[in-house]
Amino acid sequence: MSQRQVLQVFEQYQKARTQFVQMVAELATRPQNIETLQNAGVMSLLRPLLLDVVPTIQQTAAWALGQIGRHTPEHARAVAVTNTLPVLLSLYMSAESSEDLQVKSKKAIKNILQKCTYLPALEPFLYDAPPNILKHVVGQFSKVLPHDSKARRLFVTSGGLKKVQEIKAEPGSLLQEYINSINNCYPEEIVRYYSPGYSDTLLQRVDSYQPLIN
Repeated sequence: MSQRQVLQVFEQYQKARTQFVQMVAELATRPQNIETLQNAGVMSLLRPLLLDVVPTIQQTAAWALGQIGRHTPEHARAVAVTNTLPVLLSLYMSAESSEDLQVKSKKAIKNILQKCTYLPALEPFLYDAPPNILKHVVGQFSKVLPHDSKARRLFVTSGGLKKVQEIKAEPGSLLQEYINSINNCYPEEIVRYYSPGYSDTLLQRVDSYQPLIN
């Protein structure tokens, strides 16, 4: 087999990947196709394409995932549980990504986040996401927590509530409104306990406290 014939194998493989991801992206724009795509295992096929060596394939895979996740909370969760969101975030934030890949990754993240109510998949974003993405993450928590007591408890024990108190938001901003909505889900003393500097305040009270001596 000649060198040219060997290279043709790779060219055909690239062409097949390109055609596949383009077709999936087109199908994913229609909600009625999503269940069939999921049943066919589309998530496990698209995720590796985010790391493809061909930039256009990466871009189209990101766009396709965003289309799948944007329709309903169930569709968004189906994308989120495959651990795809951290990959998209990495592509968006990477200096090595092309501008087109960054744009499509950001759009996909936004599409998925705005529908995703599966909070365990979102919580890592409280620590890793840049401010323009963080706003959407906190917004989802502010929508879900008021209606889910189990999620509220888990948000405290996982450290999520503490992390939210550390976020610096502009007064009056949408992000600050989201934070206020989250804080309103908890007793005031709980929010205060997890606020920055509160442990120092408690220690000062210990230092100044006069013991009761019988």
